[in-house]
Amino acid sequence: MSIEEWYKSLPIVTRTYVTMSFLTTAGCALEIITPFNVYFNAKLVFKKLELWRLVTNFFFFGNLGLDFVFHMFFLIKYCKSLEEGSFRGRSADFLWMLLFGGTLLTCIAPFVNIQFLGSSLTFMMVYVWGRRHQYVNLSFLGIFNFTAPYLPWVLLAFSLMLGSSPVVDLMGMAAGHVYYFLEDVYPRISGRRPLKTPALLRMMFPAEDVVVVAPAVVPPPEPQDAFEHQAPAAAAARDPAAGQGPGPAAAAAAGAAAAAAADVAEGNGQHPHAD
Repeated sequence: MSIEEWYKSLPIVTRTYVTMSFLTTAGCALEIITPFNVYFNAKLVFKKLELWRLVTNFFFFGNLGLDFVFHMFFLIKYCKSLEEGSFRGRSADFLWMLLFGGTLLTCIAPFVNIQFLGSSLTFMMVYVWGRRHQYVNLSFLGIFNFTAPYLPWVLLAFSLMLGSSPVVDLMGMAAGHVYYFLEDVYPRISGRRPLKTPALLRMMFPAEDVVVVAPAVVPPPEPQDAFEHQAPAAAAARDPAAGQGPGPAAAAAAGAAAAAAADVAEGNGQHPHAD
C-alpha cells in the first residue's frame, strides 16, 4: 500500500486531525509560524479575541524529529482504532467526543499552566480505548500482565520513571473518565444520555449503514509482550521544551501496546450504543 492509499484509508476525523497536526508542527519547524502563534493563553483568547488558540494548541506536538514521529504514531493508532472500532459508522459521535474532551481540557489548562493540549487529548483517547477493550491483555516487558483498562496507568508510571510531569497524562485520563462515565455508564443506570451528539454535527457526516452489535463474551486472549522491543527506547530523553506528554520512549511503548492490542480487539465486535 502506498502512502497516498494509506492516507486515504484513514477515517475522516482521524485524517483531518493528523493533517492539521502535521501542518501546524511543520509550519513551526519551517518558521512560517511559531509556537507562540498557536499556544493556549486564556488572556489572549478572551482579552484580545485570538480565538484560534482554542483549537491550534491541540495540533502542535513539538519539534519535527523522533519525538514528533512517535507522537504521530501514538495519535494515529488510537484515533484510528476508536473511529474504526467502537465509533465505526459514527464519525459525528467521535468528533463530539473530541470536542467534549477538548472543552474539558481547555477549562482545566489555565489552572495547571499547560499551553499545548494535544498529548492530553490523545491520552483521553487511550483511556476510552482501554475502557472499551477490557478483554485485551497486555504485558510490560514480560514482567507483569495487565488488561487494557490499566494501560493509561502503566503509561503514566512509565512516564514518571522517565522523569516526565504527570499533569498532562492525568488531565487526559480525567477527561476520558468523565466522558466514559457520561456516555457508557450513566445511560445504563438512568436511561438518559447526556452527551447525545448535536444534530448539526450529524448533518456534517453522511449516514453509513453500519450495524453496531454488542461484543461477544470470549475468553481473554493470551498476554502479549507489547513492550518487549521498545526497551532500548527507554533511555531516550524527553524534550521539556515541547510541553508534551510522553516523550519518545513513552510514546514508543504506548504505540507498540496499541499496535498489538488494537489488532486483537478488532475482531471482538463493536461497542454497544443507544442512539
